[in-house]
Amino acid sequence: MNDLTTLAREWLGQDPDPVTRAELESLLESGDDDGLTDRFGTKLEFGTAGLRGELGAGPNRMNRVTVMRAAAGLASVLGPGRHVVVGYDARHNSDVFARDTAAVLTGAGLTVSLMGGLYPTPVLAFAVRHLKADAGVMVTASHNPPRDNGYKVYWGDGAQIIPPVDAEISAAIDAAGRVDELPLGEEWAILSARDILTPYIEALISLPLGTARELRVAYTPLHGVGGTTLGQAFMQAGFASPMSVGVQSRPDPDFPTVAFPNPEEPGAMDLALELASASAVSADLVIANDPDADRCAVGARQADGTFRMLTGDEVGGLLAEHVLRSTSAPDRLVASTIVSSSLLGRIAEAYGVRHRETLTGFKWIMKAGSGLIFGYEEALGYSVGSDEGLPVHDKDGIGAALTVAGIAAEAKQRGLSLTDLLDDQALRYGLHATSQLSFRVDDLSQITGAMSRLRADPPVELGGRAVESIDDLAAGSPDLPPTDGLRYRLSGGGRVVIRPSGTEPKLKCYLELVLPVTEIVATRAAAAEQIEALKADLREALSL
Repeated sequence: MNDLTTLAREWLGQDPDPVTRAELESLLESGDDDGLTDRFGTKLEFGTAGLRGELGAGPNRMNRVTVMRAAAGLASVLGPGRHVVVGYDARHNSDVFARDTAAVLTGAGLTVSLMGGLYPTPVLAFAVRHLKADAGVMVTASHNPPRDNGYKVYWGDGAQIIPPVDAEISAAIDAAGRVDELPLGEEWAILSARDILTPYIEALISLPLGTARELRVAYTPLHGVGGTTLGQAFMQAGFASPMSVGVQSRPDPDFPTVAFPNPEEPGAMDLALELASASAVSADLVIANDPDADRCAVGARQADGTFRMLTGDEVGGLLAEHVLRSTSAPDRLVASTIVSSSLLGRIAEAYGVRHRETLTGFKWIMKAGSGLIFGYEEALGYSVGSDEGLPVHDKDGIGAALTVAGIAAEAKQRGLSLTDLLDDQALRYGLHATSQLSFRVDDLSQITGAMSRLRADPPVELGGRAVESIDDLAAGSPDLPPTDGLRYRLSGGGRVVIRPSGTEPKLKCYLELVLPVTEIVATRAAAAEQIEALKADLREALSL
């Protein structure tokens, strides 16, 4: 019996799930060494993003044993008597993983409040602070493929964990014993909508939404859990109920109408755009949430009646200026990530407020500093605040959608659209043209190799612009912790950031060019041409 077979049989002996037990028994009976190696040759690593991976048997998969071990690690770090809020979305086994978490935590002497239904991730983040809990767990894989699930941990400040807490939990998980020997509890509180959803929506209504309400919105939750919550928030804020894409309106963990349940992916927004363009609907705005509703995608009607999906940076710029124009709290701070547009810095300077750049991920944005009133990342993530601060200490696709609707309704009242507001920003701050180039790989060593090649032989020119300086982000700085990434600053105003994705097998390139504007249409055309030249040079440099 080889080592992998021994590990597999030990795992089988403690697995409470008949489905993954059957999977593992089949692999053992057939002698499938490749299958065992894939599941037991490595493991899902617990980090600042928690756990995320494919469903299945073994330590390199998301399953009941993996989740119970994670809960035992969290319980060990927190200690008895602490309070944890647990939520879950509609993905396969999310409810099972949530109940297993509650059982392990209560068995270890902690108090657990379990959400009594399917809720968006930002509702869980809000509930941690609202209920004055010590931590929170959200079972979700956000916009990952249907076969995946995940486990996100929040601390008592309502934000995702950062070092060293992640390392402490990871070490405690490694030290956890067999899950069939863990004491399991049965007594936990079930949270109703009145306990968490009602105060969450009340907090969102206090955001700077303006007074205009005449707006027609086409919406899709992309088979996720955002639809009910967003609909209630819109109605309670005084907006008309959004018109939803029927076949995508109910939670479905198989996401049958999209290749990837991510509004940034090609084709994901097709049905929503089709609905918005229908003559019977004639929407002003298209809004989408990803499956756990912490992200928000926005499409705006243009002068010719067609719709254009806005980038995360464009929505971030509109939200930031709206928040700063609508608030007056002293010593305000806005934050974005190193891969987001530099436009936010220009807007902050114009309004006389502080701006901070952080590493990618809202866990870092939420640590930007005191007085934080708005934060965003280009991957469609936004946290919108008021003079009272941020109601959610994480990205919140529902609050962002409400605020964008308020901005669009005010613009419509003045005979304008969101694209008009973007043109106005470009005239005042310069056109900040951003784009992405992503490479999905089957073998993660391809990403490691590409990063090594770039460090050994860096480009001297990209897109016809000289590379004026290179920041190897792995070295860290007084302002940023170390991370695997490279930042190239380009002549004439521009930058490229290259980094491996933290949640998917992708290498991501974030591009920005800043152009002065005299005539907006011509400048946008020039920017698009220059961005394509930049992409062509990056493809050659990366050889992926």
